[in-house]
Amino acid sequence: MKICSGRKTSYLNGNSYEDCKKIAETINKNLKNKIIQKGKFGWSELLIEVDHDELIYKLVLKYLRRDGFDIGNFQNPQITPKSS
Repeated sequence: MKICSGRKTSYLNGNSYEDCKKIAETINKNLKNKIIQKGKFGWSELLIEVDHDELIYKLVLKYLRRDGFDIGNFQNPQITPKSS
């Protein structure tokens, strides 16, 4: 498991912040179809699917929101495609 630390200057396993963003974009691209097919995707499922630390997890959520998905909240922890 690759881990990206949120420290200011260095990241674990030699990943830069830019590397972490690229990893998150790749995961995001792969998850979009799964979420659309299932209709919803729980945050706990995302954590398992991402298999990374908090930085990658948060970046994936950010990119899913950017791409038009409803990422839910602490009371409704699931990701769904936004209804048109």
